Parts: sequence; structure tokens; C-alpha cells
Amino acid sequence: MSLPEQLLLSDLLRRRVRCDQGLDHGPGTEAWMHPPVHRLLGWISRPSSFGERRLAWRLDQLRGLAEQELYVQGAGADTDQPTVDRLPTLIGASLLGRDRDVIGRVADAAVEFSSGRIVHYLVARSDPRLPGSSRWRLSPERIVDQQPGQVFTALQGLDDLPLARASVRQEFLRRSRRWRDQVQEETSRLRDQFQQAGDRFEDRLEGWLEEPPWEGESWQGQSWEQGQDSPARATPGDEEMGDWPEQPQDRRRPRSRDSGSNDSDLDPWI
Repeated sequence: MSLPEQLLLSDLLRRRVRCDQGLDHGPGTEAWMHPPVHRLLGWISRPSSFGERRLAWRLDQLRGLAEQELYVQGAGADTDQPTVDRLPTLIGASLLGRDRDVIGRVADAAVEFSSGRIVHYLVARSDPRLPGSSRWRLSPERIVDQQPGQVFTALQGLDDLPLARASVRQEFLRRSRRWRDQVQEETSRLRDQFQQAGDRFEDRLEGWLEEPPWEGESWQGQSWEQGQDSPARATPGDEEMGDWPEQPQDRRRPRSRDSGSNDSDLDPWI
């Protein structure tokens, strides 16, 4: 059965331990680690719900993972709960920031299976036992100091760490922040476009005002400067009636037909 290159400590603790003889040694309860070098040595299981007997398992005894069980080879080391309570661990420790205020709690760890090296810790803002809570990745390099139950960092807040798993609330806040940034960027872009259009219009208006006046005078200027000397505009009645030349009156009377002249030679207007 193949094992992953990395696994979470919570994957070991939530499964029941079954050895190569088929015996059930109970679920995992706590981590067995060496905090100064950030290394996981193994884990502790509780074979019975009653009593203080515990079993310690090395990480190299792990042979396989199932949905509800994990398989080990060999026997576990007998111990008790008071001894387990004295084992140093960073799981469950309070995470302190730059101002020495508690900003979270160490909830889990990602472990390299071949060496037991802790790649990074997973930090929760509130109680790690709450289902669906967010997790932030804390690398060991960002830990300044550590004491039993306390981990010191130079962080201003959990937002300085990369988000490993977002809760529903955290995902909503992150999307809302992203939408707000997009709206601000779009508003800034439209404002810049309107500003550019206004600048172009202002430049064109200033250029039009600075152009020299037209050569000559306009028809409005001629009418006002010439005053009475300017010809009046003709009306339609004047054009139809007053512009025709006057015809001379012909006062000759037609000759009478009784004069004896031929009709062909008669010119009535002579």
C-alpha cells in the first residue's frame, strides 16, 4: 500500500491503529515530536477507553492508510498518560504576533513522511476543534521563539500568512474584498477616461478661441455698419410686380373697315 509524500498530523490522529497481527490498538490521541528541530517522531494511541495505558508508535512503523484505519508493523512502546503529558509539542500552542498578542492557535502540521520533517504548521484563528474553520500556513522559518504552550512570531496578523483552507465566512470575506477591489479599479478607470475626454474637449475649445477672426466682414456686420445705405431686402410682392418694365401706351385707334381698303391690306393698328 503506497503512502503519500506528505501527510497531515490530523490524518494520523483521527484513524484507529491496527497492527500486522490484526489487533486494534485504539485511535491516535497526541503527537510525538521534537519541537526544536520541527520534526515528528511518531504519535500516541489509546488502546482502551479506561485506564492510563498508552502506546507510542514511530513514524517509520506506518505501512498504510485506510479510510478509518492506519496499518503499522511491529509493536508499540508502552507508556502512560502522565508521561505523555510531559512530551514537548507545539500542537495546541498559542500563536503570538509582533505585539505579543494572541492571534491564533497551532492546530495541525504537514509532515514529510520519509524524514518526519514538518513542512509547515496550520494555524486556526479560533478553537481548532470547530468544524469548517479556516487554516493558515505557518512555515518554521517564521517562528522567532517557542516555549511550552506559546509560539512567538513577528507577524502583524494572520492575514500575513498564506491561506490554506478557507471557511464559509472567510471565503465570503475574501470574495467581498476581491469584488470591492474590482469595483474600485473599474471606477478609477472610468474616472480616468472621463478626465481624458474633458481634457481633450478643453484643449479643442481653447484652440478655437485662440484662432484669428475670419477675413472680411460678416453679413451681420455689413447690415449694422451700413445702416440705411444697405439695400432693403425685396419682398415677394415687389419681385412679382415692381420689377417688370413699364410698357408704353399705344394711343392709335384701329381703322374702320368702311374705308374701302382690302381686308388683306388692312392693318387695324395703323
